[in-house]
Amino acid sequence: MTRDIHLDPTRKHDFVFYFDIHDGNPNGDPDAAGMPRTDPETMQGLVTDVAIKRKIRNMITLLGEGKPGYDIYVEAGVSLNSQHERSYAELGLTDGKASEISAQQWMCQTFYDVRMFGAVMTTGKKTAGRVRGPLQLTFSRSIHPVLPQEHGITRVTRTREDDSKETEMGGKHAIAYGLYRGLGHFSAPLAARTGVTSEDLSMLWKALTFMFEHDRASGRAQMALRGLYVFTHADAFGTVPAHVLTDAITSTLVIPDGQPVRDFNNYRIDIDEAVIPDGVTLARIVG
Repeated sequence: MTRDIHLDPTRKHDFVFYFDIHDGNPNGDPDAAGMPRTDPETMQGLVTDVAIKRKIRNMITLLGEGKPGYDIYVEAGVSLNSQHERSYAELGLTDGKASEISAQQWMCQTFYDVRMFGAVMTTGKKTAGRVRGPLQLTFSRSIHPVLPQEHGITRVTRTREDDSKETEMGGKHAIAYGLYRGLGHFSAPLAARTGVTSEDLSMLWKALTFMFEHDRASGRAQMALRGLYVFTHADAFGTVPAHVLTDAITSTLVIPDGQPVRDFNNYRIDIDEAVIPDGVTLARIVG
């Protein structure tokens, strides 16, 4: 039980994860022509929680293919209202408040991301209400400032037959290197409401571990999870505030001042185990 305590949905979990990227764009901002997201005051890179959730969803689709309970609610090309309608059709429900409650339970049982992240299912004629999910992620932030650049590229082909141009110019946005740190928090009381299981938590840690391995693209060819550290509390409500635990994991540069950061080996990840109280267990899943 101690070894697999991070799989216990009746306990509170807080976790820290690190990932990095070489010569790529970890999360483009559509309001800035796809440039990598940054904090304008510090120039630290940012990756939204939504971007990480998308990668988790994509991995769950692969890991849970064909398994009941591992469908994905927020899926590309599928309307949300049609997902609600599935519950009504499966259960033979008619419109009404009682039907909404039954539909909500079915949605939690059927869709992993509803069970874990929650959902607002209040649109359309057949609704399933609001579900507050037990798992919350923060924005991930780079440890040091990053420098977004646009690199010009040339395509040696025409778009249209009547186009006189032999080549077309374009651009790709990238940073040379960035190590990012993100946080996650799992609430056991909320998990009890949505029906999260030990297998669901196992799938979560697997999805986080491999989420970059099956998300390769020309702008994200070298992204890797560098650390995943899970703190498990003694009970459902927590032993100490989350920040006491997550602050115990820090990163330190181990290269001379002024030298550009270009690799994960330029850092050292430290864990101050002295601040981890009795009753809290640390699982080093990666790192």
